[in-house]
Amino acid sequence: MSEVTIKVEGMSCGGCVRNVTGVLKALPGVSEAEVSLEGASARVNYDPAQVTPEQLRTAVEAAGFDSPV
Repeated sequence: MSEVTIKVEGMSCGGCVRNVTGVLKALPGVSEAEVSLEGASARVNYDPAQVTPEQLRTAVEAAGFDSPV
């Protein structure tokens, strides 16, 4: 397993945090996703054989949030 922290911009409430958490956890290979509203970030434990950090960012962006590199 690997761990990455990605930036998540545009969250404004707990609902946003739950949305981003759900989107990330739904990806194959993601074992844990901890999203911080205050830190504007998500810490994700994932299997690099199944998902890449770029795919994580793409999922966050598809949910309507920004995830700059």
